[in-house]
Amino acid sequence: MDQSPEAPKPTPTAKEIAAQFRDKITGPDREYDPGDRLPAARSLAKELGVQLMTVQSAYGQLRDEGLILTQQGRGTFVRDPAVPLGTEPGSSPAFAALAAELRTIHDALSSLGERLDRLERLVGSETPTSQ
Repeated sequence: MDQSPEAPKPTPTAKEIAAQFRDKITGPDREYDPGDRLPAARSLAKELGVQLMTVQSAYGQLRDEGLILTQQGRGTFVRDPAVPLGTEPGSSPAFAALAAELRTIHDALSSLGERLDRLERLVGSETPTSQ
């Protein structure tokens, strides 16, 4: 029986794939800059010999870390760190929910500030009557 001199490579885990791309995005010898498109999950899965869900999980980890964003129908891109988390299309649902909550709080505080200003003007315009 002939044995191949080259042993098959073990398939990488989602954690390992995420680590490789994390290094390619943030490492000293980075290969991807903000706005660069990452390989399509389907083609990367085929290239690595892993299930599509493995690559999707790896990309999900990177998205949750705020390193990448996925735009439906367009692809997966390196996120620009200068743009606030959760404000760009395709950002992690957790970041998007937090950003929405912060906008709601900001709006409520602005409204409260306006009401306090009106109250101060109203109270300040009334002068006590002398008896």
